[in-house]
Amino acid sequence: MSKVVLVTGASSGIGKAIAIFLSENGYKVYGTSRNPKKPNNFSFELIALDVLKVDSINTAIDLVIQKEGRLDVLVNNAGMGITGPIEDTPTDEMRSVFNTNLFGAVDVMKAVLPQMRKQKAGIIINVTSIAGYMGLPFRGLYSATKGALEIVTEAVSMEVKPFGIKVVNVAPGDFATNIAAGRYHTPVFENSAYKENYQANLDLMDAHVTGGMNPVEMAKVIFKIINTKNPKIHYKVGGFMEKLSIVLKRILPDRIYEKILMNHYKL
Repeated sequence: MSKVVLVTGASSGIGKAIAIFLSENGYKVYGTSRNPKKPNNFSFELIALDVLKVDSINTAIDLVIQKEGRLDVLVNNAGMGITGPIEDTPTDEMRSVFNTNLFGAVDVMKAVLPQMRKQKAGIIINVTSIAGYMGLPFRGLYSATKGALEIVTEAVSMEVKPFGIKVVNVAPGDFATNIAAGRYHTPVFENSAYKENYQANLDLMDAHVTGGMNPVEMAKVIFKIINTKNPKIHYKVGGFMEKLSIVLKRILPDRIYEKILMNHYKL
């Protein structure tokens, strides 16, 4: 029997690549989007799900279970980006990105757990970010949401293990997707103390995404995790320097590591 997989945020980018790859490798895949457009030429079924609305989450998951009788894998990928100096970024926008990247992901987990518990099996894969392992200048709020989801994943993993459910996270680095178009960008204000540094870093972020890895590499890792008997809790998918940055943070004194980051971001 083909495993049934739900991939949130699957209309584009990493989510779409994961959904296509898994559907082409024998899985029954349902992808989600806030506003799925029909018809589409995807190799998987795209259904409506808004992570900010619990009713929408429950309706989508009920639909999958009603049609398939089970739900084996959740790839919790839906999210949004945010950039800006902490001082200049509206607090409401900060709350919004936490609602999407953290609480939205948690609500989807809460909705699938009863079915997985009933099955005595299932795997939840939370897509976080290498940025979640460190506070990055002008991306501090994004880093915070993904770092928070990493910690929540660790906690949930222990809570649901007695029910045969596995919970892991996968932290991607920079991938060549359209994520930059979907970010909330705090405006570069003319009178901002951060104007020049922030603009320079916006340009740098866009260059990193443009030159990023192919999203299929993320899909291959997700495929491997699903087929691993005892997966790890933390996976990182990125370039050598991105992975090295996590190791350096662990072993270097704080201020030396901070100086390395500031040099990298030309601050």
